[in-house]
Amino acid sequence: MDRRVVLAIILILIVWILPSILFPPKKPSGPVDQRLGGSGDTIPAAARAGTSLPGDSVRAGSPERRTAGPLSRRTAAPDSQLEHLVTVESPLYRYVFSTRGGRLVGAMLKGYRSFARGDTGEAQLIPDSSEFLSYRLVFGRDTVDLSRWVFEPSADRVDVGSGADELTWTARRGAATVTLRYRFTPKEYLFGVVGDFRSAGAEGGLALVGLGPRLRMIEADSVGDYRSYAIVTKARSAERLDFSSIDPNARKELAGPFEWVALKSKYFMAAVLTLDPGTPHFGGVAAIGGLRSGRVATQALAFASLPAPAGMFSHSVYVGPQEYRRLAAIGHDLTDVNPYGSIFRPIIQPSSVLIVNILLWMHLHLHLAYGWVLILFGLAVRVALWPLNQKAMRSSMAMQAIQPELKSIQERYKKDPPKLQQEMMRLYKEHGVNPLGGCLPMLIPMPVLFALFFVFANTIEFRGVPFLWLPDLSRADPIYIIPGVMGLSMYGVSKIGQLGMPPNPQTTMMLYMMPIMFTVLFLNFSSGLNLYYAVSNIASIPQQWLIAKERMRRLGRPGG
Repeated sequence: MDRRVVLAIILILIVWILPSILFPPKKPSGPVDQRLGGSGDTIPAAARAGTSLPGDSVRAGSPERRTAGPLSRRTAAPDSQLEHLVTVESPLYRYVFSTRGGRLVGAMLKGYRSFARGDTGEAQLIPDSSEFLSYRLVFGRDTVDLSRWVFEPSADRVDVGSGADELTWTARRGAATVTLRYRFTPKEYLFGVVGDFRSAGAEGGLALVGLGPRLRMIEADSVGDYRSYAIVTKARSAERLDFSSIDPNARKELAGPFEWVALKSKYFMAAVLTLDPGTPHFGGVAAIGGLRSGRVATQALAFASLPAPAGMFSHSVYVGPQEYRRLAAIGHDLTDVNPYGSIFRPIIQPSSVLIVNILLWMHLHLHLAYGWVLILFGLAVRVALWPLNQKAMRSSMAMQAIQPELKSIQERYKKDPPKLQQEMMRLYKEHGVNPLGGCLPMLIPMPVLFALFFVFANTIEFRGVPFLWLPDLSRADPIYIIPGVMGLSMYGVSKIGQLGMPPNPQTTMMLYMMPIMFTVLFLNFSSGLNLYYAVSNIASIPQQWLIAKERMRRLGRPGG
């Protein structure tokens, strides 16, 4: 039974994780912003395609052209004013907006560094080609493209927390007036937007809020970051649309209503949200596939539609890290923007959330570095499981003691399966043996190990955190020391666990094969996961030694 369980676990791990290690996507070559058109030259066609939601007949790649309705005739003339930038700064961030459309063109997060090659200093989330918070208003068959309007800001700089926390944008064309109000808070990455379009004929209406075409790549592992790019929406539950699932220039529409729509990378996000009770939710999302590099999708443009009765609309904006506690404080299931567990989410998510909260609590209240938190957590898990492991190991030892009788019964009743089953159950009951008990020592730590795999792959709190020689607990050990320690510790546990057991070629083979396979499998896993597993193995050695001595005493073998 033990052998079959071990093999099943190994096969699950191989099928689940190994393909992504053996066949990784090709790494994009060349500077990111050059490949993706940092100046935004490659974006307008997709941006125009994204306007064709209800009431819009524009086709992808065609010039924006309107011939019907008073609004289109009034707003067709290009604005000749020059664009300039407005900075909004708080202790957490430095947001930069353009007067052309009032869109967000820069978001520097002061508490996070960029690890991309060639980058230095703060993490900058928004690329130059940003269409994030570019607005288009749809009234019947007319579309007013506010992203082309040049707005007059109430200030060229806003220092949030110093008494100024609001930025107002105003633009006029003929009889039409647009006002956008952005309201900021110093200790949150969240700010509010209120829009007001006043013009004759602006009855009913729909606002299209621009998202994309991407977040800027700021991770050392560029492929891992690109593979995380997705649009996530929240209706009753969060649904994810990966960039890679949208072919270039292809269009996908998602029907709402949605409480929020987010553009995400591995650790960061830019989202629009409707948080206030009674506020109309986003009606839908149109996404247009963008550029690819090899098999990796590097961008996709999206527009979220929002009811704008009489030209008025409001929503909130979050541009910042995917910090679990910060997102949980906002509510509305915003933590599901990057859920733990992938296809195993129903099983993994609860334990992952519990583990994250325990690790964050230990770091905050015990004032320990995350590396020491992992070591302490690994020891604590083993101590907590000691009684259950002890019972399971003794059950395995009892099962081993009745093997001669069991083999005799199997020989005697091999032609009578019902009788064989009856006699086996009688033997188990007579000796107080649980035939499945020996599997538990291997299975008990597995949920924690699986949960930690996703925790380290998704939790920003471990991003860039060094420990001893490890430069980043969320990434693999560059010199492979900790996977080697993990493999040796696994071998030590198995070797001690076999003391006093009769020779068995299959068991001996597993003694060597499992540590080798797990070491190879864990080479490119996060160093934090390897650290936890190594500590957990080492902490289990004393218990294995005590059980081995007890086994040898019962069998009267030397060493007992």
